[in-house]
Amino acid sequence: MTSTAPRRLRIGIGGIGIESSTFCPHRSTTDDFRQTRGQGLLDRYTWTGDDSDLSETVEWVPLLHATSLPGGPVEAESYLILKDELVGRIRAAGPLDGMVYDIHGAMSVVGLVDAEGDLTEAVRAALDAVGTPADPENGRPMMSAAMDLHGNVSRRFADPIDLLTAHRLAPHEDAWETRERAARNLVRCLVEGVRPWRAWVQVPVLLPGEKTSTRLEPAKSLYASLAEIERLPGILDAAMWVGYAWADEPRCQAAIVVTGEDGELAAAEARKLARRYWDARKDFVFVGPTGSAEECVEAAAASSKRPFLISDSGDNPTAGGAGDLAHMLGKLLDHEEIREGRVSAVHPGITDPVAVARCFEAGVGAEVTLSVGGKVDDRHGGPYTLTGTVTGLQRADAWSGRAEGGAYDRGCDMAAVKCGGLTVVLVERRKPFHTLADFTGPAEGGLGVDPRTFDIVVVKIGYLEPELYDMAADWLLALTPGGVDQDLRRLGHHRVERPLYPFDEEAYEDGEGPDLTPVLLTPAKA
Repeated sequence: MTSTAPRRLRIGIGGIGIESSTFCPHRSTTDDFRQTRGQGLLDRYTWTGDDSDLSETVEWVPLLHATSLPGGPVEAESYLILKDELVGRIRAAGPLDGMVYDIHGAMSVVGLVDAEGDLTEAVRAALDAVGTPADPENGRPMMSAAMDLHGNVSRRFADPIDLLTAHRLAPHEDAWETRERAARNLVRCLVEGVRPWRAWVQVPVLLPGEKTSTRLEPAKSLYASLAEIERLPGILDAAMWVGYAWADEPRCQAAIVVTGEDGELAAAEARKLARRYWDARKDFVFVGPTGSAEECVEAAAASSKRPFLISDSGDNPTAGGAGDLAHMLGKLLDHEEIREGRVSAVHPGITDPVAVARCFEAGVGAEVTLSVGGKVDDRHGGPYTLTGTVTGLQRADAWSGRAEGGAYDRGCDMAAVKCGGLTVVLVERRKPFHTLADFTGPAEGGLGVDPRTFDIVVVKIGYLEPELYDMAADWLLALTPGGVDQDLRRLGHHRVERPLYPFDEEAYEDGEGPDLTPVLLTPAKA
């Protein structure tokens, strides 16, 4: 007896994600990427399991997912290794109805000017080659991209993709919700036979994430309006990208994409949203009070609010900084009260594998003199000579069998060194400190560093992630130098498309502004 039950959709999942500062001398390689395949890849998501409501509708096909802590541009050879594997796995998977394309959107690769454009064209060609189960020879699988709002959306990148969406919160507390939205939108279109229009427009504005946080206006209202737009009949999704400010490439600027069955309505809504973003460009402000490194340290030491957090924003590894600058270390020990121990401070996350190894050789309780930082990024001051006592050591394998500390953390050797009132946490490789667990480590084998017990906590970060935000009694954003300097004019962009705000602050002042007419991308045939 022939079954009349509809067949399950075959949908692949994969992508390559990293945020890359072209102003950072660090270079990212395959060793920096956490790579998942097979069941491990499917286990990343809640909606791929047997208990999901989609389980009877979709057979999920794991391809390759590779994600890295942000850093400098990816070495060309490493990029090709990952790209070739992803493309190869698509071709080996056989016919697919679609693919969830889980990426970031701000990857730079040595020698390329639009890495995501290059990758997406290769992925699209591979999908078209395998075709769909219904028509392997001529069927066109659909692509649905889930992205970070700090990604870039060039026309070259957007053209091959059927559905595009991005986070709506910064900090990205909705990252997993974004991926699920991309997947469910794709399933809906495949089940209903919809091939949507996409209205795409770039807005000549490039701002750092610390000025576009959705905790504050105008980003708060702009991003809140996306859900309202997609509730309109004929609209499937509305997305807005602020772009990535620390890459010097023509694609780096804000972008809007509205997706739906009604192309004219999608274009009208995209144009209105782009105009609102442009009109609000001068209203974006830093997410917190700012100052120089010296001003922030002075204010924190004088404050009665504890713990007082300071962001060392210019060397933020989770935005693409090298993470090894000792600029803030020097400013902390220049302060008499900290140096003499009357004010306590902790400064975690300075990357220096040689210094960490020296601490392990010396052991806890030993006095050491170390040349700290400034080896990778030597453009903003060299190493700092630090003399202090080793107070804690933690091996990378201390995390073995336990939950990891942060989103990008794979564990690394760490050493705590105390000098006066300052405890410096040195790390073997670039590591963010976003959560309490990042500081304290596992119950056994940890550093014994609890940031809540210090007067001042200086973290290499931009806006504070949720746990740090809740921990802080007060907070300042230090406008420090580095590969992700908040003062974009200090970096020296020369390949971005001009005019571009804020580089050309007075552009369009005498006219109606830039042409924000969306390009309506024609739906691809099934």
